[in-house]
Parts: sequence; structure tokens; C-alpha cells
Amino acid sequence: MWSLSAWRRRRILARHPIADDLWQRVRHQLSFLDGIGTDEDRWLREASVLFLEDKHLTALPGVELHQEQRLLLAVQAQLPLLHLGDLNWYRGFHEIILYPDDFLSPQRHRDAAGVEHEWDAEHSGEAWQHGPVIMAWPGVMASGGWEGYNLVIHELAHKLDMLNGDANGLPPLHADMRVKDWATVMQAAYDDLNRQLDRNPDAETAIDPYAAENPAEFFAVTSEYFFSAPDLLHESYPQVYAQLRLFYRQDPLGRLRQLQAHDPVYQAHD
Repeated sequence: MWSLSAWRRRRILARHPIADDLWQRVRHQLSFLDGIGTDEDRWLREASVLFLEDKHLTALPGVELHQEQRLLLAVQAQLPLLHLGDLNWYRGFHEIILYPDDFLSPQRHRDAAGVEHEWDAEHSGEAWQHGPVIMAWPGVMASGGWEGYNLVIHELAHKLDMLNGDANGLPPLHADMRVKDWATVMQAAYDDLNRQLDRNPDAETAIDPYAAENPAEFFAVTSEYFFSAPDLLHESYPQVYAQLRLFYRQDPLGRLRQLQAHDPVYQAHD
């Protein structure tokens, strides 16, 4: 995985085995993994070990970080990469900093008149270009279900976006994808969401209105929904779902529909 030699990969996996009962406990907390295949499960298990070897998790005071919690984060981080091949998609950063709660982050914006505004905003996560990923631990723990929220995927989607430079909602697309198709679909949906909020700032939008902040947030939020509420995303913006399916090379909606067909627990998502 990544650019690791096969020998080093085997060595890391041999040195850091995951006990079956531990893996099952982690999987039990992440219902949005239900429906993945045996080979996919094995890949996620191994990829999580390699991720934790490659990235340093810094837990600030107030965050208890044991092996189970570390795995819980790592599996969610690896899900978007499940079918993207052995490339170093998470290159350019080496640390994830975990806060015990939401944190204040200095913000700066220059308006159309050239006036610069500065303020502190409360965030649950941030991803810095050429820097660390920051997450509030309660947000990590609240992720992993089918509820349309996943802080880990949101912040790491920003890192995928940044592979082309500044986050702008355009990650590096595969050879069988067209930038024009991506841009047309994403812009149309982004504009639609903004029109709804312009008409009524308190509108109950189908997806989190934070997606209307800018194209980078639109990509991050729709990535969250792609994995954790694919039915809602597909119903609201089917073409966005189709583009994300091409990019991530996965079909979470197909998994969810299979679960709905065989397990009454999931029929509430209909």
C-alpha cells in the first residue's frame, strides 16, 4: 500500500496484528461498513494498520486514545480509499491532532471591496495545506453511521482536494473521468443549494447547508453524504452521486439497498 515495499508492508502487518475480537468491536461501531465484502473487510483491516504506522495521532488532554479508538478513526479514514489503488492519496501530512471538543479557529476573509475581516470561528475539524488535520474527538466518535455525518471523511476529503493545490472542490480525477463533467455537475448542484438558502437562510435543505459555503466544502460535505447517507444524496443530487461514485469507485447506495432488502433495521432509510 502507498509506496511501501511488499517486504516492509508484511513486516508492519506482522508487528501490529489486530485481534479478531477487537476488529469486530470496531466494526460494530461503524454501521456504514455493513454490506462490504470479505476482501474489502480484509483490505480495510490491513490498510488501517498501515495508516496508523504512517500517521501520528496526537491526542490533546481530555482525549483518551487506546487501540480501539485509534482503529475507529483509521478505518473511517481508509474507507474512501477502498478501491482507489495503492497510491499515496494521503501524502503531504503526517499528523492528526485530536481536540477534546470543538475549538476556536482564527479566520480571515477579504471582501469584494478589499476590506479584510478577521474573527474566531468554532470548528469541529480543519485540514491545512501541507499541514496537519485537526478533529474534535466527539465528532470522530459521532461518525460511522448512516446519518449523513462523518467528520473523518469530511476532513480527509479536503486532503484529497488539496492534492491539486488549494482546496477548490476538484480532487485529481481518474483518467476515465472528465473535468468538464465534474465541474458542470458540481457547480449546478452547488448553485441550486445556494439558491435555496438565498430564498430562505433557514431552509431545511436535503444536505447540510454548510456545503453552500464554497466548492471545497461542497465536495467535503457531499463526500460525507456519499458514504453515510447515500440515499439522501442520490435523491437530491443524483448526478453528484454519480460523479462521486466514479471518483471513489464505490457504490454505498448499492450496499445500503442490499441491507434494506434483507434487514428491517435499515428500512428506516427508505
